[in-house]
Amino acid sequence: MTEFVLVETLGRIRRLTLNRPEKMNAWNTPMRDQLIAALEAAEADPQIGAIILTGAGDRAFGAGQDLAESKEFDADRAEAWMGEWKRLYNLFRMGSKPIVAALNGVAAGSAFQVALLCDLRVGHPGVKMGQPEINSGIATVTGSWIMREILGLARTIDLTLTGRMLDAEEALSFGLMSRLVPQDKVQDAALELAELLAGKPPVAMRLNRMRFAELTQEGFDETMSSGVRIQRQSYASGEPQKMMQAFLAAKAAKRA
Repeated sequence: MTEFVLVETLGRIRRLTLNRPEKMNAWNTPMRDQLIAALEAAEADPQIGAIILTGAGDRAFGAGQDLAESKEFDADRAEAWMGEWKRLYNLFRMGSKPIVAALNGVAAGSAFQVALLCDLRVGHPGVKMGQPEINSGIATVTGSWIMREILGLARTIDLTLTGRMLDAEEALSFGLMSRLVPQDKVQDAALELAELLAGKPPVAMRLNRMRFAELTQEGFDETMSSGVRIQRQSYASGEPQKMMQAFLAAKAAKRA
């Protein structure tokens, strides 16, 4: 089986690396399933105190959904897709162990959302973050909820409707990045931060994370149920599939 998520244990730290560098670590179903399994294993391991999530290569933490997969979705598959995301997002929200994102390039779309679900984010000046889903004809549902929790409504509307990407300085000023370090220091800084968190009293850490989940639970539940309704409407219209096909065709033409 192809390893789409690499797993390393560094003392009390479990580092998980999204491993599709040739696709800028874009999500497909096997990679998402492997990340779910890796997070569940880390949560169950009493020797692990914190988790680092990063991406392979130096181009991207993650480019979001692999359009080559989702361009074939219909309304029923879009509904199942939302269920897959709910399972993954719940692991970030409900786990007892803190998670640090080590951002090594672009964090876009659902990868941007996953980065924001991590407790802290370390990046470098070349990082770009944002929610460009509208450019592919994909409605933003979970992204608007996550962004609003951190950014407020006005900035969430800006990023959702324009699809623009933030550079590292703007992301830092918005509170989307916790630490900004040179590119060659990202992994070391993330490890140092994860070790700091792993050294905190574990019961207090678990209860703090539980309380953050409680504070946002109502919004999360509403978002996931709305997501099923909205994505069914979106994919039933055929617009996302048409936009994705056009995007992939233009990309192929540039390579030719």
